[in-house]
Amino acid sequence: MNLFYRRITNILLLFFGMVCYVVSTHAATKENFLVRDTQDIVSLCSVSPEDALYTQAIHFCHGYLVGIYHYQNEFYSRPGLTPLVCMPEADSSSIDTKVKQVRLSRNQTIAEYIQWVSEYPDYLKEPVVDTVMKYLIDHFPCNDD
Repeated sequence: MNLFYRRITNILLLFFGMVCYVVSTHAATKENFLVRDTQDIVSLCSVSPEDALYTQAIHFCHGYLVGIYHYQNEFYSRPGLTPLVCMPEADSSSIDTKVKQVRLSRNQTIAEYIQWVSEYPDYLKEPVVDTVMKYLIDHFPCNDD
C-alpha cells in the first residue's frame, strides 16, 4: 500500500510540476539571447509557444544547455580528473529507441532544471554555467564506487 501511495504522490507532483511549467511561460526578448544571467536562459527555455521568438528561443535554450553539459563532460573525461556529473545510461539496444530516450530525457532534464531554478530565485542573477552545474551535480552525482 505504501508503494502505491508513493507512486500516486510522484505522479501528482510530476503533473503539478508540468502544469506550473506550462503556466509560468515567459515572453522572450532579443536581449535574453545575450544570456547575461540565469534569468535570461529561464526566459528562453520557458517561452510560450505563441511567442514570435518561440522556435529560436527553444532551440537556443536546448543548444546552450546541452553545450554546457557536453563541455563539462568532455573536460572531466581527461586523465586524472574525476567526473562531477554522471547521467544515467539509456537502457535499449535499438538506436531509434535510444535516440528517443535521450531526446525525452533532455527535454525532461531541462524542464526540471527550470523548475529547480524557480525554487532558488537568488540563482536567477548568477551565470548560467554556475546554476546548470549546481543542478547537474545535485541531481546526477557520480557514485564513488
